[in-house]
Amino acid sequence: MAAGVSTSIDQTQSAELAEAGEPRFRRVLLKISGEALMGERDYGLDPAFVARVAGEVKEAVATGVQVCLVIGGGNIFRGVSAAARGMERSTADYMGMLATVMNSLAMQSALEAAGAPTRVLSAIPMQSICEPYIRRRAVRHMEKGRVVVFAAGTGNPYFTTDTAAALRASEMHCDAMMKGTKVDGVYDSDPAENPDAVRYESLTHKDVLAKDLKVMDAAAITLSRDNQIPIIVFSVLQPGGFAKVLRGEGRYTIVRSPE
Repeated sequence: MAAGVSTSIDQTQSAELAEAGEPRFRRVLLKISGEALMGERDYGLDPAFVARVAGEVKEAVATGVQVCLVIGGGNIFRGVSAAARGMERSTADYMGMLATVMNSLAMQSALEAAGAPTRVLSAIPMQSICEPYIRRRAVRHMEKGRVVVFAAGTGNPYFTTDTAAALRASEMHCDAMMKGTKVDGVYDSDPAENPDAVRYESLTHKDVLAKDLKVMDAAAITLSRDNQIPIIVFSVLQPGGFAKVLRGEGRYTIVRSPE
């Protein structure tokens, strides 16, 4: 697969793959929040949870899916919160980027322990511990069957890891961006606080922006819309959830451009 060539498969192929129980996508980006990596803990990483996610990613790669990841850093440090407490925003955001590098290295370790060759590419050069981000290099790694973990966000303050995920998914010409969260889709309000929250099966990018739904920040939604990348929101806490959504099964909400 040449760099810069879309990996999208048409609707007929997608239907055939779904009927065969095979993944519907050839290349995807999995976005996981740092908070999800805590598992049942109050902070830090839950090694068992990280290992389970790594195992599911490895299984996806074994089916022929090319996988890249973006992992947040909120389990270690959240820049916006620090800025709200008086720290200069740019400094806080750079600290948050460093937290994503730590999480990315932890995921790399778990993936390679599961038998999945992995490369961490950082938007902030750190040559002693990971590779610098180069788009063509990232594409080549995935073509060779390696998992690529994008670290340090976009490398710039004032941008979230959601925006970084949308940017990398666009650059990699991903068929879809999978957002693994603590809930099984997009709701009109927080289901943890409102037991009557309504879950959506499908939305457009425009719906998300108009309804101000807290799926991703506006920049990430707009970037995904402009590049026609569907966003699939599912529960990463559900064992096997990633594999199910790749096959079009399980519970999830899909955000996509109108037909």
